[in-house]
Amino acid sequence: MLQNVNGCQIHYEILQSDGSAETPVLFLHGWGCDLGIYSGLTEAMREKATLISLDFPAHGTSEQPPEPWGVREFAQQVMRLLEIQQIKRVHIVSHSFGARVAIYIAATEPQLIDKLVITGGAGIKKPPTAESQNRAARYKRLRSAARFFMKIPPLKGPMQKAQNWLVRKYGSEDYAKLSEGMRATFVKIVSEDLKPLLSKISAPTLLIWGENDRETPLWMGETMEREIRDAGLVVFEGRSHYAFLEESARFLLIVQQFFWGGKQG
Repeated sequence: MLQNVNGCQIHYEILQSDGSAETPVLFLHGWGCDLGIYSGLTEAMREKATLISLDFPAHGTSEQPPEPWGVREFAQQVMRLLEIQQIKRVHIVSHSFGARVAIYIAATEPQLIDKLVITGGAGIKKPPTAESQNRAARYKRLRSAARFFMKIPPLKGPMQKAQNWLVRKYGSEDYAKLSEGMRATFVKIVSEDLKPLLSKISAPTLLIWGENDRETPLWMGETMEREIRDAGLVVFEGRSHYAFLEESARFLLIVQQFFWGGKQG
């Protein structure tokens, strides 16, 4: 289904469970993914509760946001979609970037969240190192120079190529893949530190992390466990940022236990 929400058309799916009075479950995917990443989970859980999933703007078949968005705008769009669908309270399963949105909603609109699952969650900024600071400074200097010389008509083409090379060399893989319009959104998102919001989350929270997660290292999960007042952390040994896919059956069992006390069907 398609719906224009807060100035941006998004694709979403609702799997109705007509015979269940259980709290609906909202699935929020990570950056660079789409709602299909949860297809195994939604198929396994579809008889248990109504399930809602969506493609975030600029993901899947959803439109790009009309202007650079931060986490707040993404969260406001999700909350507006729930309002349109007359869904007043949900459980959330979130991964990576989706956890940023979930954290914002849980901290600012706690009445919307029953229970919260975060796996490989982003939102806590990594402490800058001397190397990363020097690298960022070099990139800014070189980018400024390329943009200056781009104003000279004969140099515009070569400088555009140089700028693209700088993005590939100094930017993250996610950043390099983005359109020029979405890069401002990406920078806005990754610059936000959501750690101050964690202590405001009142919903019972289950954290599931891969021991070898390199994108959102385990220390981030441990920090969330300390900061969120009612949180528990489960570590999948030897697993990565996509631990929930690498051990999908185990993940499903734990989440069902958390949401419904292990009741089946």
